[in-house]
Amino acid sequence: MADEKLEQYLSVLNDQQRQAVVHEGSPLLILAGAGSGKTRVITTKIAYLIGQKEVNPYSILSVTFTKKAANEMRERAVRMEPLAERAQIRTFHSFGSWFLRKYYEEAGVEQSFTVYDDEDMAILIRKIEPALTQKEARLAAHQIALAKDYCLGPKDDLAIIASEFDLPDIYAKYEERLRSTGNVDFGDLIMMPVTVMEETPQIAAQIHTRFNVIMVDEYQDSNIAQYKLLQKISGVEEGYQNYVCVVGDDDQSIYKFRGAEVQNILTFSSKFPGTQIIRLERNYRSTSEILAAASLVVNKNSGRLGKTLIADRGEGGFPVLAYLPDQNAEVTFCSDLIQKSVDKGGKYSDWAILYRTNAQSLGFEKDFLHKHIPYVVVGSLKFYEREEIKDALSYLALCANPKDEIAFRRVINKPSRGLGEKTQDKIFDMARITLEDGQTSYKSLIESLEALQTAGGLSKKASEGAEAFVKMYKELLAAFDKSKKLSDFIEKLIKTSGLDEYHKASDEVEGTQRLQNLQELVNSAVPYECSVEGLVAFLDAINLDRALELQSEETGEDCVTLITLHNTKGLEYNKVVITGLEQGVFPRENKVRADLEEERRLFYVGITRARDELYVTSTAQRVLYGHTQYMTPSVFLNESEEAFKIVGQKPRAQFSSSWGYGKAGTYGGYGAYPAPKSSGGELAEKWAKGTKLYHDDYGYGVIVSNRMNGNEFLIEVQFETGNKKTFIPQYQSKSLQIIK
Repeated sequence: MADEKLEQYLSVLNDQQRQAVVHEGSPLLILAGAGSGKTRVITTKIAYLIGQKEVNPYSILSVTFTKKAANEMRERAVRMEPLAERAQIRTFHSFGSWFLRKYYEEAGVEQSFTVYDDEDMAILIRKIEPALTQKEARLAAHQIALAKDYCLGPKDDLAIIASEFDLPDIYAKYEERLRSTGNVDFGDLIMMPVTVMEETPQIAAQIHTRFNVIMVDEYQDSNIAQYKLLQKISGVEEGYQNYVCVVGDDDQSIYKFRGAEVQNILTFSSKFPGTQIIRLERNYRSTSEILAAASLVVNKNSGRLGKTLIADRGEGGFPVLAYLPDQNAEVTFCSDLIQKSVDKGGKYSDWAILYRTNAQSLGFEKDFLHKHIPYVVVGSLKFYEREEIKDALSYLALCANPKDEIAFRRVINKPSRGLGEKTQDKIFDMARITLEDGQTSYKSLIESLEALQTAGGLSKKASEGAEAFVKMYKELLAAFDKSKKLSDFIEKLIKTSGLDEYHKASDEVEGTQRLQNLQELVNSAVPYECSVEGLVAFLDAINLDRALELQSEETGEDCVTLITLHNTKGLEYNKVVITGLEQGVFPRENKVRADLEEERRLFYVGITRARDELYVTSTAQRVLYGHTQYMTPSVFLNESEEAFKIVGQKPRAQFSSSWGYGKAGTYGGYGAYPAPKSSGGELAEKWAKGTKLYHDDYGYGVIVSNRMNGNEFLIEVQFETGNKKTFIPQYQSKSLQIIK
């Protein structure tokens, strides 16, 4: 890269960003506040190291958490410095996969291993422990995955993981079964490289020598195993002087349920001696009023390194806090805001409705459908989790590794071939090999199936099914042709296996969509070579796609986004509404100390998604678990209320140090619900008895009564159609118009 070109990219950086880019020598922690341009910094730093400092790109490793983020990082770095294409810019799991394929013998896995996801793990556990229910097997799989996040094996102390099972025993049996197939799960992609480098110093030395520069993005989302992997790659414990730079925001650590450990970033300086901390505090996304609200919230946390965000865009309007009577009013409040904005020339896509749990979207979905407000719900079933796709991938996995137990069991009898579970167990008994050291291994399941069929150990139907399956499998392997594309192979597999007819016949309507999904899988394989190597690379890419990562849905349409707070991280919207700010909803029940601090960080993340406008809602009552309950405003509102413009009246309640749901007739369980007022003052004058109205849905009518209900002013309207309806005019001014 020419010096002039490099200076061009450096010139757009602010002082803090430039300082982070040119830093060298000691370990570096870049505390990057929300909207502070961290991706620009890390990509410019990669280009700077290669172009200005003449660092060999081959020696640079940059890891992040999602494939989307890694691809964006690579593309931006390459635009600045083409040689960045040679750097390793990967996800954590992608790096682990690369490592294990390189050192597969030392790791004790097949080089063509496939990666088991949560469902695969649960299936394997049920084969080991048939007495477990499906739900119990999934829970045990989750606990084993969590153990691997902590870098703990079955012989380690697993007390940190609460379990009603004999977890060490199940874990040990699971590991033995998984290792015998030569495959790995997602936890192995991080934990096994750590183990290999611990047990084989020469491999650790090779990695230390290979990667002189190690950079980690979104470091606040790392778990214990990923932290240990960073230590091993960097060689900090062995005294290597490799350059380590991590970028993250302790105030945005919100994935504890996935194993993320905020202490990784809080204690980085002590674990990597000589660390320099650079804070990126200039925010390019939000207005100063929105950032003021965010600061009031997160400043209440004690477990943070601290920083103060400064709005580059300057001032804007005050955020709005709306106290509403119930969740129906909350929905109406949001839809009215959106529709008024669109009527004035705005877009539906400007808006995002945020909530703590997926169940909260239902009211908005119903209302938006009724009012013809286009919307998209983020978080629907992902492509690779669909039945027909998992079936096809299992066939492909078996072509790559004929010892893959989960893939074999999934497809051997789909479509039906008379090869049920008992027959499958016979096949596995024949495939099992006891080694001299007492360990168990497996030979090819296809060969075992063929041997069992030849030996006459199957019924007539099963024997015919086995013969047909083996014949099909051999035909598929013979179809590998490097002059063709892998998409041709997959298309042949779908037809030869009968998957196309199976899913078409399962349901005429749904089957059509399933075939389209299978065709999309075929399309995705076009870039790959039609060979075993090409197949492994294709499966590797898909398996890594299936790792836990945030995925936003790109619809290309002008629509409102309905999304959980957790899924918003890394996104931004012009106008944001954060709903359900009540105790027990947000924060969730029984959240104290560190858990409450994470809930507070989640609120902070939600606030900092907003560019121009921010609204927060809290309801006086809400239907929960089938019952209407009076609610207490969120503790977070008590901490930050001064930063908001208040709409509606905050319910009066006698708060205590305990928070929770109240019984009907009380508010939050701590005080009487506010007594009704006899009149609504100006509202009573405006919406007086006898006033004629027009409603968009019900037509012409007249107000027959008005009253206060708690804190809200209600009117009852008699329509010409004979319908009598009750409204809260304050929130329905658009659809309810006074006739002069």
